[in-house]
Amino acid sequence: MTPASTLNDPFRPPADGGDPEQIVILLHGVGADGNDLIGLAPEFEDVLPQALFVSPNAPFAFDMAPFGFQWFSLQDPGPESLLAGVRAAAPGLDSFIDGILAQYELTEADLALLGFSQGCMMSLHVGLRRETPLAGILGFSGMLVGAETLPSEIRSRPPVLLAHGEADEVVSVQALPAAVTALEAADVPVEAHVRPGLGHGIDEEEIALGRAFLGQIFAPAEGPA
Repeated sequence: MTPASTLNDPFRPPADGGDPEQIVILLHGVGADGNDLIGLAPEFEDVLPQALFVSPNAPFAFDMAPFGFQWFSLQDPGPESLLAGVRAAAPGLDSFIDGILAQYELTEADLALLGFSQGCMMSLHVGLRRETPLAGILGFSGMLVGAETLPSEIRSRPPVLLAHGEADEVVSVQALPAAVTALEAADVPVEAHVRPGLGHGIDEEEIALGRAFLGQIFAPAEGPA
């Protein structure tokens, strides 16, 4: 079944051929598009055979190249501009989440966000400000934008997995401990990993970490013995 709200976005239906029981939304980085991350879906299908994977294109054309998309502009990478950017893009992502949950009659507990780089920034910003907790947030090679505003704006505390390459040449690996400190201070359960020698990308070890995380957050609740 094609997601009606994502006709122009790459998606992969549940591997078991049935209706989705979980949804994983993959949010790409600046200058890329949805095809950049949808290729990760097969890596997770054995632990989530009933999951729909959707990798939407960001809403704006990339403003520093004649191709690709962006969630917001990075021409000014200062902290105030980053915060303004995620705030401006957040309503659109919230609407996307609401629409796809309504379409499949699922709840926030059935949905996880997976973001890379700028997509990680969006995942953390939106996922922690939704009234009802999502199942979880996976963030790769990103950062927590506007950490100083989180204590007054946080509305839910889904579990978070963060991973970052030690040799990241685009987003400094120092963004990882900074995010962990702010998340822990806000009582958000967070797991963090630094990948030695990895640049701005996702490697096999991070995929394995993501598989374990998704399997854990979507594990069926155990009934009484």
